[in-house]
Amino acid sequence: MKKNVLALLVSSSLLLGACSDKSSTTSAPAAVAPGAPGAAAVWSYAGKTGIGTSFETYTDGAYKDSGASGTISKVWFSVAQGVLTETMYGLIHEAQLQELQFFIKGSDWLDEEKKDTISSIEYLKTDEQGRPLSLAYKIVNRDKDGKYEIEKHIFTDPDSQSLMMRVVFRALAADVTPYIYVNPSIANTGSNDTANYADGQWVTTDGTNSMTVKTTAAVTQSTVGFEGVSDGLADLQQNGSLTKLYNSTGSTPGNVAMTLQLADVKSGTNAQWDLVLGFGKTPTESTAAADQTLAKGYDKVLAHYNGDGDAIGWQDFLQTLPALGKLAATATDSGKLAYTSAMVLKAQEDKTHAGAFIASLSNPWGDTKSAEKSATGYKAVWPRDFYQVAMAMLALGDRESPRIAFEYLEKIQASEKIAGYTGTPGWFLQKTHVDGEVEWVGVQLDQTGMPLMLGWRLWKEGVFSDAEITQWYNKMLKPAADFLVDGGQVKILWNDTLIKPPYTQQERWEEQKGYSPSTTAAIIAGLVSAADIATQAGDSEGAAKYLAAADKYSAELEAKTFTTNGSLTGDLGNGQYYLRINANEDPNDRSALGTSNAQVIEDESQVIDGGFLELVRYGVRSATDKHVLETIPEYDNQQLPDLLRTKYEFTFPGVEGVFPGWRRYGIDGYGEEIKGGKGYVEANNSTDGRGRVWPFFTGERGHYELQLATANASLDIDALRNTYVKAMELFANEGMMLPEQVWDGVGSNDAYNYPLGEGTNGATPLAWTHAEYIKLLRSYSDGKVWDRNASTEARYVK
Repeated sequence: MKKNVLALLVSSSLLLGACSDKSSTTSAPAAVAPGAPGAAAVWSYAGKTGIGTSFETYTDGAYKDSGASGTISKVWFSVAQGVLTETMYGLIHEAQLQELQFFIKGSDWLDEEKKDTISSIEYLKTDEQGRPLSLAYKIVNRDKDGKYEIEKHIFTDPDSQSLMMRVVFRALAADVTPYIYVNPSIANTGSNDTANYADGQWVTTDGTNSMTVKTTAAVTQSTVGFEGVSDGLADLQQNGSLTKLYNSTGSTPGNVAMTLQLADVKSGTNAQWDLVLGFGKTPTESTAAADQTLAKGYDKVLAHYNGDGDAIGWQDFLQTLPALGKLAATATDSGKLAYTSAMVLKAQEDKTHAGAFIASLSNPWGDTKSAEKSATGYKAVWPRDFYQVAMAMLALGDRESPRIAFEYLEKIQASEKIAGYTGTPGWFLQKTHVDGEVEWVGVQLDQTGMPLMLGWRLWKEGVFSDAEITQWYNKMLKPAADFLVDGGQVKILWNDTLIKPPYTQQERWEEQKGYSPSTTAAIIAGLVSAADIATQAGDSEGAAKYLAAADKYSAELEAKTFTTNGSLTGDLGNGQYYLRINANEDPNDRSALGTSNAQVIEDESQVIDGGFLELVRYGVRSATDKHVLETIPEYDNQQLPDLLRTKYEFTFPGVEGVFPGWRRYGIDGYGEEIKGGKGYVEANNSTDGRGRVWPFFTGERGHYELQLATANASLDIDALRNTYVKAMELFANEGMMLPEQVWDGVGSNDAYNYPLGEGTNGATPLAWTHAEYIKLLRSYSDGKVWDRNASTEARYVK
């Protein structure tokens, strides 16, 4: 595991101070650091407790410096374990910093901030109900022995390509010397950087990307070097001080880092100063960005970021969401998570390619994952996650973001415009960078149905006029609908195959081929949506074609996905339930599925998941459909062995009640291993891997229960809220970030020591989870399921 730390401290005599030209620095010898390329680079811990970026306004459907919000700041940051972690500049996936933290030295001890302090996080700007009004954070890290305390305020400058950190250092019971440790990952890799110090600024560069560190603190001495060899940290640990100082890492690139020693802080005194990271294409640009922010100062930058006064910031975004108030009133936490979720969803949009919403501003189990080569992690576009976000933004009353998001989808639709693609057009690519660069190329038919559903909903909500939806039908939606009916040959990179819907090459978990209830639900709802739009566009032939296919898929659904001969019998079930996926046309043959995440599945009927609930959500089946009701007992059966079991229940300290959560499916290996507790990446596809509980399934179940209660005329919104809404709120961490997975208590916890029901080192925040929470609030507020497709429901639910 990569060892990265940063010691950030401050002189007791210093208050805010002026810019870095007034700081004092003892020059290091003009020597080149040895040890290239340094230790192997990794990413950072993925369980973020905060993310942030500035709010910017659209201009003609794009982000432009000429718009109302002025210069578009393209800087994003994340916080984990109490320290600043991956910070992006340029495109949203282009990390420039791996980690920045303090080391703190006393008379005979040396602390690492993220390991030796107890951390708390809160929002700098809240309303009277405690609801966040911007993504600016106050982090307080207190030494476990009470010797010192570090308070940090973190946010970006909306008018510059920079990040600002205000630090207040309190020496509580000892004299201490603080050190700032900065570990860059310029240009989205950790091992091709160079670093230099001169004139009060520390600059790292990789090609056409540069980062400058400047501070108002008094820096007594500093060094730059290669991580694990000459970065100053080993020197500090071995000798108690920096004895070997370097100004440059020379011309040989590598995994560089820098250590800045600050003035001593005497016991009982406080110190305060600012630190800025500036970014640009060149050292001149990055330094200018940092200087601009320091010159403006903490108060003005934060006020702009928040949107105080005439400045455009996060408060302005929240005021554009007409439904936020009623959603907050539906929550059980006074709306704190609703306000947070609205901003978190918006923050995960690229600002070069407007409308490009990513899955998560994190790289799962990143602190064990190589950063030697550029990787996006979850900082990329999946049309499925994308659909969830767009629908959640619409649920908030945002009519601009989901429209621009929908228009972005044209960039990632398979056609001759996609480099290297030949074959049938119309389907949407599995995973792409925000600029459309192809990354993964499996055909997942739900990701083609969902854009049809989104376009239909935007039209029905009046976001698109009849003329506009007709235009989009001819340009993008008709090819998608045709593909869901006809399929065809596709060829791109490794993928050369014939697709015959509704048989999908991959279902929503991107691992198995076959007939999937969740995928088929999206296909059917997408085709019914397409038929409505085709009728509006005057394409009666297309409308008839799409409805005929949807009817056929619906009529054959149970014959292909519902087993009456499942192996879950006796105490495990009655052998009758929807399969997660059926590898062929016979759901009763107990055939093998493909091996994924090192898990061998020899009998498909052992595997239950919640995908069948999507049939109800989209209006393909009634909540009281006999096949749905037959599957609930197996899905909820807590007597199943842990390997097969999906449902778990959680309690939380000081909270009355028991709250439900579900895994993706039985025999899921995407998570920490059972025996050693190592994360998925470090465990290296272990056969002992175990996928944990995903909080958004609580939202999916909450949607189903709403529809069931409505069908039974037994609606009790308060009871539903206090189970499903409250559970999702409890799954959020201290920074109100909702995770991909939470710890379920099964197996070894030695590697991470996760609290039960709290997020793991998988992706946090997960946009899909925040979107599901927002949609659940909207559904409960309206008394009807937000995603339910009225035309689909009218056709198939009697």
